[in-house]
Amino acid sequence: MSEKHGDITNLTKANTRSNSLRTTIPMSITNQFGLKEGDKLSWQIEANNNNLIIKIKPLLEKLR
Repeated sequence: MSEKHGDITNLTKANTRSNSLRTTIPMSITNQFGLKEGDKLSWQIEANNNNLIIKIKPLLEKLR
């Protein structure tokens, strides 16, 4: 059974001193939600039947 996929991005190493990974937010999403460089995002992760459900919410006020 084939699933329809939306935009696909790759995970890359955040930097040489960290084990963190990063990805790119597709331009279609940044345009749709008016996201700009420097905006803060809140991440919530849920597991459901071997699927990750990731909820990302833009924070209206920048964290100081």
